[in-house]
Amino acid sequence: MDGTIEKEHEHVSMKFVILVSIVSALGGLLFGFDTAVVSGAIGFMEEHFHLSQLQVGWAVSSLIIGCIVGAAFSGVLSDKFGRKKILITAAILFIIGSLGSGFADTFTLYVIARIIGGLGIGITSTLCPLYNAEIAPAKYRGRLVALNQLATVTGIFLTYFVNLWITNSGDAAWGISTAWRWMFGVGAIPGLLFLVLLFFVPESPRWLIKQGKPAEALPILLRIHGEALAKKEVVDIKKSFEQESGSIRQLFKPGLRMALIVGVVIAVLQQITGINAVMYYAPEIFKATGAGTNTALTQTILVGLVNFLFTILAIWLIDKVGRKALLLVGSGSMMICLIVIGAAFQTGNTSGPWILIFILLYVASFAVSLGPVVWVIMSEIFPNRIRGKATAIASMALWVADYIVSQSFPPMLGSIGPGITFWIFGAMSLITFLFTWRVIPETKGKTLEEIELLWSAPNNRKTL
Repeated sequence: MDGTIEKEHEHVSMKFVILVSIVSALGGLLFGFDTAVVSGAIGFMEEHFHLSQLQVGWAVSSLIIGCIVGAAFSGVLSDKFGRKKILITAAILFIIGSLGSGFADTFTLYVIARIIGGLGIGITSTLCPLYNAEIAPAKYRGRLVALNQLATVTGIFLTYFVNLWITNSGDAAWGISTAWRWMFGVGAIPGLLFLVLLFFVPESPRWLIKQGKPAEALPILLRIHGEALAKKEVVDIKKSFEQESGSIRQLFKPGLRMALIVGVVIAVLQQITGINAVMYYAPEIFKATGAGTNTALTQTILVGLVNFLFTILAIWLIDKVGRKALLLVGSGSMMICLIVIGAAFQTGNTSGPWILIFILLYVASFAVSLGPVVWVIMSEIFPNRIRGKATAIASMALWVADYIVSQSFPPMLGSIGPGITFWIFGAMSLITFLFTWRVIPETKGKTLEEIELLWSAPNNRKTL
């Protein structure tokens, strides 16, 4: 009888946690939409605003500038005002950015709107995984945080089709005058849904306890864990806050310094292994192999589909095999794929399906490892008292690396050629493999408070 009651309670608890995590992961959907929508709009905008090549680049990358700033301030703001309030602010910024981009009469107004939307994306990319990590049971935390990445790739994949549908709704003149406006404006719909649903989710219980409000946190933890485990969780969380206040200086002390190094380095490696160079410029890469425009666009949709399917696989595996194992297998496979792609370009042997096959294998390897796992690690390795600020630092580093890669990839293709460019990404994948093997601890199944102890335990400090 007791076992039945316990099982029923676990079912109710997980139903609540999954609901909350899905709402939070909608932030990932906005992330995916806003980073992909410009790919369909940029051609029309180039003609509408008579943009130079420099302005075309700025039209794409202005969002990332907003993301960097949003990520930088998300930690301080969420530590002060709460995760929920800042996520609500991010949803409002995203809606303003979407509508502002669509209604912009000048290129300057468009850029301002994209930066405003980027502020929202920078905040959600940092706080949605962090919020999920702080509310999820240890047993399921990996897959629930990884929902954010699944939502991101879903947003990217769906946006390809939304752009195609809008483009086909009128002639070329309509596309130049109006289609691109609808592409941006339609983003207000998921933004509004995200905003409304945020009012129905609770504040992070760990943030509430940090603010000295354990009485408000306990009912939330009761719904997640049940009475006995919830009370123990409150005690453990309170202890984690007793050591020191959450100042940035703490991150540079022995033990926690390694947590910061792991968070920042793995965030940067996620980007400099080349994934967004492939995702942003996939049609141009396929055209370089001799594919026509339509074929290149079809192959790009295949890339999006593989990214989506293997992210689902990662969610299933992450709490079974662990974060470290996925990173090792994924980065090793990425390195092999990038070496083969580079060799094909370097030798001029680009005919046939091999480039497409190995790019799909590379994307699959990323989607099952660095894509979701990096966000999970960033959200769980930092101590409660400093998690908001520390996650923001790692997230900001990720966005800066994304900006650098997206800006440097076209010049690299033009100067050193695609072969050497892909070999450089392959070398970064090798560094990722070695860094994971030597430095990153396994966090599967551990509570956030247990992970915190990993960095301060003397026996572990030598191996971390």
